Amino acid sequence: MGKKSAAIGGALALLVVGTASGGYLWLKSNLGRSPIKEPRYVHLDGTTGRRVMLNRLQREGIITSSDALEIYARWKKAPPTVPAGVYLFKPGMFPYQILDTMRGPLKQMVRIPEGRWIAWVGEILEGKGVCTKDEYVALASKPDDFRGKFPWLPPAIPTLEGYLYPDTYDLPPTIGARTVVEQQLRAFEKRVKPKGLSPEVLKRAVTIGSMVELEAARDAERPMVAGVIENRIAKNMRLELDATVLYGMQKWKVLGPGQVRKVESPYNTYLHAGLPPGPIGSPGLASIRAAMNPDSHPYFFYVAKGDGSGEHLFAKSYAEHVKNIRAARAMRPQAQ
Repeated sequence: MGKKSAAIGGALALLVVGTASGGYLWLKSNLGRSPIKEPRYVHLDGTTGRRVMLNRLQREGIITSSDALEIYARWKKAPPTVPAGVYLFKPGMFPYQILDTMRGPLKQMVRIPEGRWIAWVGEILEGKGVCTKDEYVALASKPDDFRGKFPWLPPAIPTLEGYLYPDTYDLPPTIGARTVVEQQLRAFEKRVKPKGLSPEVLKRAVTIGSMVELEAARDAERPMVAGVIENRIAKNMRLELDATVLYGMQKWKVLGPGQVRKVESPYNTYLHAGLPPGPIGSPGLASIRAAMNPDSHPYFFYVAKGDGSGEHLFAKSYAEHVKNIRAARAMRPQAQ
């Protein structure tokens, strides 16, 4: 007999002092290892009594006898309740491992970076086993399903693009898309505080903020980039932002010369004047604030420096912009 079996046997011997030997044998035979062949996730929507949880585990075939494990749990002085959350039970677990698992739910911290659009985030979630990409995309395409809890959502938006706040969340495997979406909307509500904004102001701020997020790498430059966008809109100039083209393609890649004008999409700001139809991803708070408080300056153009710093060179005229492009290229490290 192994050490674990000996420990269980000793515990049972204490529990059944004064009882018939048949009771001891029953307990021992029903306190074996978990019979499941594959890992099982169990979801609890709220705090649940230990006995209720054990009954459920028996119904689902994860343990052999809830009665036997309840007796063992009392002897081990296990917690009387099981917190809400997701629990993972593995094949061959011993009774003490089952009880240890029930002490607290799984935790999995998932980072959803700024600037990612819905389908992009869906790929991250699917990779972590939180939900499928298709499930997340489908649910994020139903904003009306969430207006009851989040009435500040602008009307007539086709998806929740832009309002699913980027952050690090505790998202255990199989938690599901609805939980993710609600957590992101709740975070947006807490951080952006949209309740005091009109739907028009909110949508415009999130749309411009989403472009700023993908165009500017440094917080200090976000208001400047927002100012360029406002200046170009005021002069009826096309925004001509690569990020909007990439959103239309639903791909993040380097575009070759002339490619930007070949992508047919209402989000292509090289082909269509004004703002795109809506946000092109999930902006962080700094980008939304920049969109609402753009810098006032005379610049209409910018280009990223070639030194990898994330900084930009800004220009008032196209001629100056061309000079900046040459300067930016000269900053690139020479191939060895």
